[in-house]
Amino acid sequence: MSASEDKFKGNWNVVKGKLKQKYGELTDDDLSYTEGKEDELYGRIQKKTGESKDQIKKFINDI
Repeated sequence: MSASEDKFKGNWNVVKGKLKQKYGELTDDDLSYTEGKEDELYGRIQKKTGESKDQIKKFINDI
């Protein structure tokens, strides 16, 4: 399990809040998390923000 997956599971509410602060265009629907569907979540964030998957992972890991 990667560090970003640990962040999703353990601190999702904090991560979600930080993502919404950084990327104001994200909605709760965009950030709905389902275990095992991290790639789908990254895709939704990428589509809204234009950031790469690696940039999003780095941001989450740095929280």
